[in-house]
Amino acid sequence: MLHKLAGIMMSAFFVLCPTLSAQTLTPENQVLYLRHIFEQTSDTEERNAVLTLMANTGTYQALTFATSQLQYEETAYTAAQTVWTILGNHPEYNGTDTRQTLTAILPMLSFKQRNKAKNWLKAANPDEEGFVCLFNGKDLEGWKGLVENPIKRAKMSKEELALAQAKADELMKKDWIVENGELVYIGHGWDNICTVKDYADFELLVDWRLDPNGKEPDAGVYLRGAPQVQIWDIRRTNVGAQVGSGGLYNNQKNRSTPTSVEDNKLGEWNTFRIIMKGEKVTVWLNGVKVVDDVVLENYWDRKQPIFPKDQIEMQAHGSRCYFRNIYVREIKN
Repeated sequence: MLHKLAGIMMSAFFVLCPTLSAQTLTPENQVLYLRHIFEQTSDTEERNAVLTLMANTGTYQALTFATSQLQYEETAYTAAQTVWTILGNHPEYNGTDTRQTLTAILPMLSFKQRNKAKNWLKAANPDEEGFVCLFNGKDLEGWKGLVENPIKRAKMSKEELALAQAKADELMKKDWIVENGELVYIGHGWDNICTVKDYADFELLVDWRLDPNGKEPDAGVYLRGAPQVQIWDIRRTNVGAQVGSGGLYNNQKNRSTPTSVEDNKLGEWNTFRIIMKGEKVTVWLNGVKVVDDVVLENYWDRKQPIFPKDQIEMQAHGSRCYFRNIYVREIKN
């Protein structure tokens, strides 16, 4: 039965996105489309088949989705198997959350699996924080409004900054909402939503999609308070969007465009993996590397290198934009 359902699921990929080829069906895209199938069906057998297929992708996003299904009796066992399969093959996913999850599912594993999982936990560094969820899918905890740029913020007194931050937070709440477990931009201005915490070197995972009915969809991810990893509606050839998403749009000296167009169809989900170390950025879009160790220039003062530490920001304007699955892992030197 599982093989039959697996065939159905794979066929569904191409029904949902006929432009996909075998070459573009990366593990990251598989997770995106499997999750879509999961959300479109209420059949328990089909949902469990999706979770089983997700285990084969080995992605962190598949791991977190399977984890979210542990709370439901009808999917808990298969979700636990998926979690263990991914963690067993990817010890690099060690972190506070994954250790807690693995400990919790031990009773659902076979004797042999349980012994291996216990050895995994013994070998894991207990001090490794790993990926941390930045967006809880319920509210805007951990996020704040945008106050000026890093240079101007640094010149403010504590009292000035506190006052400006309070005003920015109120404005941000008019432009950003939580809807169906997603972080949604509904505003019309240019007001970014920012992490409360600042980051130096890090790895960032985030899913995003643009409203296909929106006027001139445009968005991005600011790194250390600076623009930006670009998100495009690639139909907007009048502004050069045909180059694809993922590029460091505001660069002038270093490459600003991605090396290939890897965007999924407008309105469908996409996923970024972004690594920032020192001044350089590497970006994967839907599992394909589109920016390879490129210096991110300081947009706010081109004479200075990028700031050594600052906030991460989600940016959008023109129309609705959706974000979910936002995780960050700090890279320690």
